[in-house]
Amino acid sequence: MNRYADLVRRSTTVFLCFLIMICSGFLTYAFAQALQRIEIPSSINPVGSGARALGMGGAFIAIADDATAASWNPGGLIQLERPEASIVGAYFDRTESNTFGTNPEASGSQDVSKSSINYLSVAYPFTVWAHNMIVSVNYQNLYDFSREWNFPFTQASGNLLVDQDVDYTQEGSLSALGVAYCVQITPNFSFGLTLNLWKDGLYPNEWEQNTLQTGSGIHVGNPFIFESKSYDKYSFSGFNINVGILWHVNDKVTIGAVVKTPFEADLRHGSTFTSSIHYLGPGADSTTSIASADDETLEMPMSYGIGFAYRFSDEFTASIDIYRTEWDDYVLTDSNGNRTSPISGESISDSDIDPTHQIRIGAEYLLIKPTYVIPLRGGIFYDPAPAEGSPDDFYGLSFGSGIAYRQCIFDIAYQYRFGNDVGTSIMKNLNFSQDVDEHTIYSSVIIHF
Repeated sequence: MNRYADLVRRSTTVFLCFLIMICSGFLTYAFAQALQRIEIPSSINPVGSGARALGMGGAFIAIADDATAASWNPGGLIQLERPEASIVGAYFDRTESNTFGTNPEASGSQDVSKSSINYLSVAYPFTVWAHNMIVSVNYQNLYDFSREWNFPFTQASGNLLVDQDVDYTQEGSLSALGVAYCVQITPNFSFGLTLNLWKDGLYPNEWEQNTLQTGSGIHVGNPFIFESKSYDKYSFSGFNINVGILWHVNDKVTIGAVVKTPFEADLRHGSTFTSSIHYLGPGADSTTSIASADDETLEMPMSYGIGFAYRFSDEFTASIDIYRTEWDDYVLTDSNGNRTSPISGESISDSDIDPTHQIRIGAEYLLIKPTYVIPLRGGIFYDPAPAEGSPDDFYGLSFGSGIAYRQCIFDIAYQYRFGNDVGTSIMKNLNFSQDVDEHTIYSSVIIHF
């Protein structure tokens, strides 16, 4: 929704420029730079990966006992007793039902879907000086930028009327390549860390935005047609650390905690903008093209969480996670040194962004047979998105199953995430809001060697 606010601002700029050009009697195009926002349509609070964890509502910090542990809590890696390799595939379908109180013609549902490799890892346990240790190499896809919007938009002012169609696409993702290490300090306590490299070039760590605006208008009986195209590309590189601990309090209770350090990412932002206007009556045609390439920085915020797991029996385990992200420390600094919030687009001094708190509750029941195990999982969660004034409320539920047979474990999970009447802090002048429905499927394969 943040990027769409920029589209509306640019659309309004086009409209005002047309008015100025026509009324002033000459044809030049002045492009007013919109406030910069970084739009992440998917959950902006990713923690870890894996179908098992997803099936439990993401309440996995205090469990973290499989090959995806490095993404949840590297302190849990020590629970892997044999070398493991894992791969996680993901698919999602997201529908955004948008409402524009001032421009009902732009209201409607927009849909996007995508499949991808969400996680890859290899883990190897060993012993040094009577201490159990483990190392792993991991790849995790964390943020997805996919969005496709198509809508009409009508603008009118005085003797000027403009009807236009907007075609907007955004695609790309951010991933991290991690090296994790965990050591067992005592029989019941372990410590681990993951070094994450976010590097564009080793693998695509970028996103692109394309906007095409076409339309026609009439000014004092003089018709015209116009077209504008804008393209933005962002390349992202940085480095941070995840630190985690796992404490088996007793045979029933386990406590886990994880901290993901803040970091400053290098952001390369290239953009182009072209526009043209053609009068069907009196008037001179005009074509304008603008391009820029800037080095910017993006300060990623600290996040941290704690999890509790209770083992009722060998078959049944329940868990709960509480997770916080300091989104008020999320800052974009452009090439001129201007510091803005990527959430609101406002200057840091004017922006009012609060931290978010996730709550995730899950459970797992194992049907243990002589040669195989079938799990049954379920979970619920509260996953708010940061927004100006107060976070937007998103909720969800999930369930999953799978089978463990000999050296192989296969898991599959479904998650439904939704938010109603969200995005109201964006485009207040257009009385904007949206309902979001997102369906996600994860499938995981883990192989023990």
